[in-house]
Amino acid sequence: MHLTQQDENDPRVRRSGCQSAVGFDVDISDPDGCARAGLTIGDAHLNSQGILHGGMIATLLDVACGNTASARFDREAHPPVLTLSLNISYVAGASGGRVTATGRYTGGGRNLAYVSGELRAEDGALLATAAGVFKRRTDK
Repeated sequence: MHLTQQDENDPRVRRSGCQSAVGFDVDISDPDGCARAGLTIGDAHLNSQGILHGGMIATLLDVACGNTASARFDREAHPPVLTLSLNISYVAGASGGRVTATGRYTGGGRNLAYVSGELRAEDGALLATAAGVFKRRTDK
């Protein structure tokens, strides 16, 4: 699935220097509450072995899972969250094409959200999984 850039004026989407540097896009429009982060793999995203760098995988999963947690707290306001933990299992490598990370809410409460994530290649192949705990920021 190819994600599209969100409207620059959409208050639910935060732009970051990391997002600009890496080149991923974020889709929080799905009514299922599952956020997605997509990336078209380029040479700058590869490690010395020519496959998608593990740090890029972790970034995509963190973004997808964090935005899923945020939407769970408040779908409209999309409050900021902090990643308390993120455990990643790397399953397979990819060296080109497009990858998409998807977060799924699995539980939580008033200020904590538990989210699982998957990173898949265009052909649906599973590349990595994640389990994370996210905390709603209440200091702002």
